[in-house]
Amino acid sequence: MHYNICRSKYQGNMRSVVVVFLVAIYFAVAYAEDELPLAEPCDEDLCKAPDCRCSSQDIPGNLEPRNTPQFVLLTFDDAITELNTQTYRSIIYRRTNANKCPIGVTFFMHHEYTDYIMVNELYNQGFEIALHSISHRIPQDFWRYASYEELMREIGDQKQQIAFFANIPVNTIHGVRSPFLQMSGNNTFKMMQSAGITYDSSWPTTRFTDPGMWPYTLDFESTQDCVVGPCPTASIPGPWVIPMITWTDLGGFPCSMVDACFHTPDTEEEWFQFFFKNFQKHYFGNRAPFGFYIHEAFIRPRPHVWRAIERFLDVLNNINDVFMVNANEVIDWVKNPIPVNEYVKKDCRRTTPAACRPTICPGLFSADTEKRYYMRVCSRCPRSYPWVNNPLGL
Repeated sequence: MHYNICRSKYQGNMRSVVVVFLVAIYFAVAYAEDELPLAEPCDEDLCKAPDCRCSSQDIPGNLEPRNTPQFVLLTFDDAITELNTQTYRSIIYRRTNANKCPIGVTFFMHHEYTDYIMVNELYNQGFEIALHSISHRIPQDFWRYASYEELMREIGDQKQQIAFFANIPVNTIHGVRSPFLQMSGNNTFKMMQSAGITYDSSWPTTRFTDPGMWPYTLDFESTQDCVVGPCPTASIPGPWVIPMITWTDLGGFPCSMVDACFHTPDTEEEWFQFFFKNFQKHYFGNRAPFGFYIHEAFIRPRPHVWRAIERFLDVLNNINDVFMVNANEVIDWVKNPIPVNEYVKKDCRRTTPAACRPTICPGLFSADTEKRYYMRVCSRCPRSYPWVNNPLGL
């Protein structure tokens, strides 16, 4: 009897502890959600350029399509190496738009295996360097559930890492693309707000493609479809969203990146026509930015795709109202939209050269990956291989 009474009291106490614990968790979660207020439907009277824009297919500045510059965003993802830079030299170096200004291209780079001497070279060619995380770790679910603190260590810290090892100005690093296009809901944009990151290019839309959705902010509720959740729900002023307007493959299915399309062409001519057909949807529509998102590793082993890309870019570079620009330049235009006849008179983008003292760092050990790395940098060699929680390898 005594044992049963003690056990009953013990069980009762445990139930009380569990209840208190669950209540504490409930209020902790509620408090965390209250930190970021839920976004309300957009009020265009309150949301105005240059700092705010509602999610919309409307052309900024209420311009007519014929008066709107057609921006083309060519981007490459993942590590920047000496090998893939050879491809970039062939395809994009020395290109100019019809207004004689150098083209813009954006590189969303992750850290592992990156050659920072090549990053410096791409920057000095006038191309934009953007963030794609330090580790690009798997599984994808890591990024789905990543906390604000984890994202700051993976992406916020990468800004300083790139600036240090490539010796480029940290204030030229503006954008992010989440690994696997997997956002972490509000945490992604809260991290961007804290880290001073201007725009995200991770969020596909299959609904707002014809006409396409223009870039917008998250001051108010987004109307964009959530293809790879979780998507943000809070009001987070500051960061911009560049919707990844999906292409349509030959089977009629959407694809966020060129090399993710399932039903693809076979020949060089078919690839060229495939590129042009998806471009025309933008050009003859509301001229929302046309995204040509791809990995270099898809191009190098496919000479027919390589040739088709060069032909396609040759055509674009000779159309008077089409401009290959970097992603941040699109945001700058959306903040202050001007018609194409004024845009062509703007001064060309200029890049202040960044010096590089080429340094080879062999045999750097990483306790996190348990591997040794060969690293090339434009600064002094780190003591250990730079990684999450130690982005400078100190």
